[in-house]
Order: sequence, then structure tokens, then C-alpha cells
Amino acid sequence: MRKNHYFIAVPIPTEISERLVQLQAELKELFPFRSWVHKQDYHITLAFLGEASSIQLEQVKQAMERIAKSHDSFMLTLDTISTFGNRSAPRILWQGVKEEPKLRELRDDVYYACIDIGFSLDQRPFAPHITMARKWQGETEFALGKIRAITAGKVENVSFLADRIVLYQTHLERVPKYEPLFICPLLQ
Repeated sequence: MRKNHYFIAVPIPTEISERLVQLQAELKELFPFRSWVHKQDYHITLAFLGEASSIQLEQVKQAMERIAKSHDSFMLTLDTISTFGNRSAPRILWQGVKEEPKLRELRDDVYYACIDIGFSLDQRPFAPHITMARKWQGETEFALGKIRAITAGKVENVSFLADRIVLYQTHLERVPKYEPLFICPLLQ
């Protein structure tokens, strides 16, 4: 039996998700990835928790409430598209988000609160992004330059309000995969 996994993220507003879905529709025709992310699953991960006990989840919710009360809503701006993994066969295609100190501060507060609760979190540097697709399946090498030429100017520099943090539960067998369990609005 599969264990439940949890993460905390900034959700992507519907109007931005719709724009990303339009971009995704164009890319699907030319770039064969194994799976494309459902529009309701777009988010910016702040902390991937993995498995969690009910006690830990209650502690996470309390920490989220405390953190949300100390952060104002802020604007985020989309950047260029890029990848994680092998350049010729990437494991993740993602839409970038421009560096924003308020996002980094929010992420750090969430991240360290989760460590204090007892979670063992990913220690790689924070690279804010929105996952678009997973696992390159092409017969030829992936060409990042080609995808950037196609996507240039379509969503870059589009801004949106980050106004909440959400605790999600992952359901790998469903579409969409991520169920919001707890939502904390940031200060307005």
C-alpha cells in the first residue's frame, strides 16, 4: 500500500494556470514527455514533507498559521522555461519564477519550521519553479534552445499575486494529483 505524501506550496492562480495550459498544449505536439502536469496541480513547492503522522500534520498546520500571519501577500513574475536532469533527456520541464526576496523568506520560514517539526527535507538550493512535464520520451535529444524559442514572450514577465500557502496531499492514482488539505491566507 502506498503511503501518503505531503508538501507545502504556493498555489498558482487560475488565470495563470490557464495561460500555462495554453502553452503546454503547444508544447505537447512537439515535445514528447511521459506526463504533463494537470492545470490544477501547478504550484511552487516550499517544502516537500514526504510521509507525515497525524501529530506532525497538526504541527505543520499550526506552523503554517503562524508563518502566514507574519508574511504579506506579494507579486511573483514568471521567467523562462528550463529543465532539471540530463540536458539531452530531462526529467522535469518547468516554468521559471523570477527571484523574489519575499518568496525566499516565506520558503525559508516554512522550510525551517518543518525541520523543527522533525522532517528531513531536500537540502538542494531553492529554485522556485512550476513543473510543466515529467520524463523526456523523445527519440532524439531534447533541445532547450528550441523550446525557449517557441515559448519566448508567451508567459515570461506575467505577474500574479502569491496570497496563500497550502498543505497538499499527493494522490498518484488521481488526476489532478494534489489535494489541498489546509489553506492559510497571507496578510493582505
